[in-house]
Amino acid sequence: MAWDTEGTKRKILLAAVDEFAAYGPDGTTIERIAKAAGVNKERVYNYFGAKRELFAYVLREEMAKVARAVPISFAVDDVGDYAGRVYDYHREHPQLNRLLLWEGLVLGADVPSDDDRLARYREKTSAVAEGQQSGHVTEAIDADHLAFLILSLAGWWSAVPQVAEMVSRPIDENEHRRRRASVVEAARRLAAPDGPGRPRG
Repeated sequence: MAWDTEGTKRKILLAAVDEFAAYGPDGTTIERIAKAAGVNKERVYNYFGAKRELFAYVLREEMAKVARAVPISFAVDDVGDYAGRVYDYHREHPQLNRLLLWEGLVLGADVPSDDDRLARYREKTSAVAEGQQSGHVTEAIDADHLAFLILSLAGWWSAVPQVAEMVSRPIDENEHRRRRASVVEAARRLAAPDGPGRPRG
């Protein structure tokens, strides 16, 4: 029987996402990833290299997934709607923020060069700039900062759920709806073309 290489890779990546999100790149072991994926550790090394290489690959893949799932075009889209969709994505995929937090804790700003990831962030900044040029988005905040602030508004709830619950309410469906509504409204006000803090007329 032929070995299902792609299926094995998918199992390894799924296991790696969960392990790295829970324990970070230093606390995770290749042995534990291999066991969770139901393969021997040599397969992990053969397909993805050493642990740091696998961690970088996992992050690249997860960032590509969110870029595909939540496309951005502030020239025509409602900024609040975009922020709400980002909130939804992080709610459904809490591992992504954990991976990013681990990356920041362990590597700081010295992350390996990743042209694809950098290009996707530049696309977000370009989308904001296009929105500014078309008059849909405020020019009071620089495009790169505004893109970062909107992503932060939408994603921080799942990044620090313990703080969110202490500041707000215990999480249930009503509280999720309340948080999402706040993200949407805050993003709209922040990006409104007549200036931050002023809703559109």
